[in-house]
Amino acid sequence: MKTLQRIIFLSIIGVLLWSCSSTLIKNASNTQQKEEPVVIANDSLEYEIIIIDPGFTTYLNSIAKPEGFYSQQYLENKNRIYVNTWNYRARNPLQFNSNIYENIIDYSPHVDYGYEVNYKLFNYFEFAQRKYRMNLGVGINRWN
Repeated sequence: MKTLQRIIFLSIIGVLLWSCSSTLIKNASNTQQKEEPVVIANDSLEYEIIIIDPGFTTYLNSIAKPEGFYSQQYLENKNRIYVNTWNYRARNPLQFNSNIYENIIDYSPHVDYGYEVNYKLFNYFEFAQRKYRMNLGVGINRWN
């Protein structure tokens, strides 16, 4: 009888120890799919912008306001300011982080790029301001 009690006791202890063990957590970087670059293109104007900044696709799909929320004129006005600030910083790599401001953006206020291009470019600037905690010159710092 004592042997049976010991076996039951050890079995209960074994089950308790087994149930309290931690679960296996898969490495998040291995389970996530590689993010595809976002391509902003306009065939009629023969240009394209490729955004390969990790997290932008997620931002565009989850945080950014939906297409149609802003007017094209609003987006063009914001982009004009953002591009000027961006290009100034890209031309001054000793003063600003050249890993962020790698390329100058050729954006002319006299060209109609269309709504989609302005929408994605605007949202990239909004994303970059959040990610890199910077202000491109419009409004107050909104990094949250």
